[in-house]
Amino acid sequence: MTDLLAKSGIFFDEVDRICILEPEVSKSTHELKDECQLYTEKIEEFQRLSKKYVDLVQQLGDTIEKEKMKAIGARNILHSMEKQREHNQEQLQAMVSEKTMELERLKIQLTSLQKTEMEQLEIINQLTHC
Repeated sequence: MTDLLAKSGIFFDEVDRICILEPEVSKSTHELKDECQLYTEKIEEFQRLSKKYVDLVQQLGDTIEKEKMKAIGARNILHSMEKQREHNQEQLQAMVSEKTMELERLKIQLTSLQKTEMEQLEIINQLTHC
C-alpha cells in the first residue's frame, strides 16, 4: 500500500504525517533550509563586522583629516611668522642704514663745526693778543 501511495506522490514521514514530498527530498529541503539560515546569519555577522570596520576607517580618516588640517595650519602660521621676521629684519636693517647715514652726516657736521670753532678761536686769540 505504501508503494501504491508513493507512486501517487503521497508519502508518510517518521511521525506518520501525510506528505507530498519524498522523505529524502523533504530531509534535503530541511537541511538546505538550515544551511541557508546559517549562511544568512554568517552574512549578517559579516555585514555587522564590515560596518564596524567601515565606521572605524571613517573615524580614522576623519582624525587624519583633522590632524592634516592642524599641520597645514601650523605650517601656515610658521610661514607667516618667518615672513614677519624677515619683514622686521628688513625694517631693522633699513633703520640701521638710516642711523649709519645720520651718524656719518653728524660726524661731518661735527668736523665742520670743530673746524669753525678752531678758526673762531684762532681769530679770538689773534684779536686778544694784538
